[in-house]
Amino acid sequence: MSLDFKISCLGPCKIPSPLTITSFVSDEDRLLFNTRQNGFDAVKDSSGRPLSVEAAGPRKQIYFDPAKSKAAIVTCGGLCPGINDVIRSVTMSLFYRYGIKDILGIRFGLRGLNPAFGHKPVYLTPDFVKDITSIGGSILSTSRGPQDISVMVDYLEQQKVNMLFCVGGDGTMRAAEKLNAEIASRGIALGVVGIPKTIDNDLNLIEKSFGFDTAIEKTVEALRSAHVEAKGAFNGIGLVKIMGRHSGYIAATAALAQGDVNFVLIPEVPFDLGGAKGFLQALTSRIQKRGHAVILVAEGAGQELITQGSGKRETDASGNVRLADIGLFLKDRIEEHFRDLRLEINLKYIEPSYLIRSVQANASDSIYCSSLGQYSVHAAMAGKTGLLVALRKDDYVHLPLSAATTGRKIDSRGNLWMRVLEMTGQPPLMKG
Repeated sequence: MSLDFKISCLGPCKIPSPLTITSFVSDEDRLLFNTRQNGFDAVKDSSGRPLSVEAAGPRKQIYFDPAKSKAAIVTCGGLCPGINDVIRSVTMSLFYRYGIKDILGIRFGLRGLNPAFGHKPVYLTPDFVKDITSIGGSILSTSRGPQDISVMVDYLEQQKVNMLFCVGGDGTMRAAEKLNAEIASRGIALGVVGIPKTIDNDLNLIEKSFGFDTAIEKTVEALRSAHVEAKGAFNGIGLVKIMGRHSGYIAATAALAQGDVNFVLIPEVPFDLGGAKGFLQALTSRIQKRGHAVILVAEGAGQELITQGSGKRETDASGNVRLADIGLFLKDRIEEHFRDLRLEINLKYIEPSYLIRSVQANASDSIYCSSLGQYSVHAAMAGKTGLLVALRKDDYVHLPLSAATTGRKIDSRGNLWMRVLEMTGQPPLMKG
């Protein structure tokens, strides 16, 4: 299998970096893709060498002249803890480390790059961003959905932007790829750098997405409340639904962190409701034996169980399928099941997803976001384009924008899921 992670550059770097106290990194400094011995020779690059990725960090020679450069940053998609930390980090690094004073904040996502919407950019300065990490959301606001690529590049040209920082998920990275291709076809000296964002932590090739640690922390708070409610009532059941469209990383990790969850339901592990081995029977056994239960379900779990009417699936502006509400579905089915058994229960349903998405980043995520912003600025100043900055195996690296694709899932036979099963005591398979 042959792969390459080549990173494009706008041209030769001839300008000495203004950074004085730092450790410079060269383009020849590369990190092995596979670090385990048995996988070392499994994947090679086009030259037949073990696959490697370019290290992130400041370069001794840079491409852009700070005195003549202009930057812009745009935030897209759903909210996530840490967006403001990224905005602040990019702004402070550009302003203080490289001396770039002309920094635009594009408002309302990609809509802000389309003049037809009339969203004027804001000028980002250290004073403007100094306190923004204490609030959640994005001070620039976001939007979903595509915009005309030619129109956006025209706007960037008119604004004389030299480097564009795009914060968003895989849809945003796909848009950034198209922007980069159009920019290259016009021969414009404009670098496009992506900072991947997905609270679900489901991006391939990336160790951890920002906001994930905060999401775990806040989910654990909800689980503690659910456990208190369940223990405080006769046959109490605490049901918590959280994010996780296609991947159950938040649910699985939060369950391990909290320790009182009895059932974790995720998209990667299908389950039946009824039958001798189904979820409802397992829940009944738990209630009869222990008198309480805590259930944690990811939003994408059990979608095949919910009747979709005509079968037509609606999509949002980004093209994502609108999921049916598995939380309310389970609440209704659980209550109906125990009514049929004439067994009293007291069920409390908690749905903290939007609370989690909108809070400020915790300390761990704040540090991570700061690093992502700094490394992104170093990449842009060196003329790197069509790339994203990511944490991989404890090192910050450059990856092509195409690498930011969702699809990473929990292996139902892997170590993480086995640990969840040991922690919860739930049946390994609730089907058949």
